[in-house]
Amino acid sequence: MQLDQGEKGFSFSKEGPLDMRMDPHESLTAREIVNNWSEEKLGEIFREFGEEPRWRKAAKLIVEEREKNAIDTTKQLADLIANSLGRGFKVKLHPATLIFQALRICVNRELESIQKALPKALEVLSFGGRIGVMSFHRLEDRIAKTIFKEAAMVPAQNKYKEFIQKPFLRLLDKKPKTASDAEVRENPRARSAKLRFAERIGI
Repeated sequence: MQLDQGEKGFSFSKEGPLDMRMDPHESLTAREIVNNWSEEKLGEIFREFGEEPRWRKAAKLIVEEREKNAIDTTKQLADLIANSLGRGFKVKLHPATLIFQALRICVNRELESIQKALPKALEVLSFGGRIGVMSFHRLEDRIAKTIFKEAAMVPAQNKYKEFIQKPFLRLLDKKPKTASDAEVRENPRARSAKLRFAERIGI
């Protein structure tokens, strides 16, 4: 729900401050990153967290713009990206989509949170218990897929062998579940969602 609140600064379609913090008590904001981080560092997060193919150009134009005027709002950043990058090869996406995704992930340390939390969730899963992970972009899904896969291997092949003597999980689906066409029409945000399930097996 926070994504729909303009004052949170997550959306390029709603005017708001460049904030993007899920937790307002955290100090790092998207404005701080955009206006103060180096061109090299900006490019790195756009490449790693947004998988934006034009990450170099995006980082360069932001640095050039902020030398003239501070970039304070979502509209400023979205218009800058849209006017300079255009639609690119993913014509269905707004040009700023992947840049905003990268900034949000960086501000909230989202991937780090998943990498820490999911193994801990597996540790407390009861025998026969099932766990489901829903992700909304490839980076999240890749982490869930890797952790599930490793926990379903024998100890010599996984990095969680400190608490696993045998395969710990049984994967319930070879491929993640995705939304139907009907659901996507009703809720467009569901188009990128992937849901993976696994079950804890006895040791």
